[in-house]
Amino acid sequence: MEGKRCLEGKGEWDYDFKYDVLFFKVKNRKYLKSIEVDNFVLDLDSEKFLTGIQIFDASEFLKTDKIMLREIPNWRFEAKIENNKIEVRLMFQIKLRNKIIEKNPIIIQPIEQRLPNSQLICN
Repeated sequence: MEGKRCLEGKGEWDYDFKYDVLFFKVKNRKYLKSIEVDNFVLDLDSEKFLTGIQIFDASEFLKTDKIMLREIPNWRFEAKIENNKIEVRLMFQIKLRNKIIEKNPIIIQPIEQRLPNSQLICN
């Protein structure tokens, strides 16, 4: 697609066990604003790349016990903004009794704000 902006970066994740909020973000990006949609908050940086996602009620959304979300050995997220729609693909692993389980939720949300088309890969 012509004019598509791309960003790759190293990231970090955090899980708030008490409030059941899972957060993935790209490191070292200058925060601009957040967009709230359903059970998610999407963070944009100063260049209007989607650089973070917070998932509220994460254990319910991911159908995963809260205890397992405390340790995520490997993860990656990809975000795409295209034609006023945000698509986030999460790929991460959790451990269940020494067994690694892959989770791959996809979140697609229309947005009212006009944002430039872009793609982000973070791990």
